[in-house]
Amino acid sequence: MIDGLVAGKLVGQAEMREGKNASKFVVAKVRATAGDSDAVVVNVIAFAPEACAALMALDDGDSVSLAGSLTPKVWSDKQGNTKPALDMIASNILTAYHVRQKYGAAGEHEDL
Repeated sequence: MIDGLVAGKLVGQAEMREGKNASKFVVAKVRATAGDSDAVVVNVIAFAPEACAALMALDDGDSVSLAGSLTPKVWSDKQGNTKPALDMIASNILTAYHVRQKYGAAGEHEDL
């Protein structure tokens, strides 16, 4: 796996699921734009409670940055064209809300 940082927009709503032993996790899809303006779909799974809560608080189209382990994948569309994708186990999530909250607590950048 690769440690990575991905920024993009949430596609649809994040979904809370329950695994074995009643463990909870969240799955989501993020659309990240690559340098050549092509989009890469990032299939996200989060287990950490803070990361799960952050993903569940987002709405479709919200911007998000994720840090975690990446696994590159390839998928084929209906026409048989191959497209890149990434699977990510997100350990940390950063949204505009988190930035405002952090700077508000520090008493700086009150205009955010």
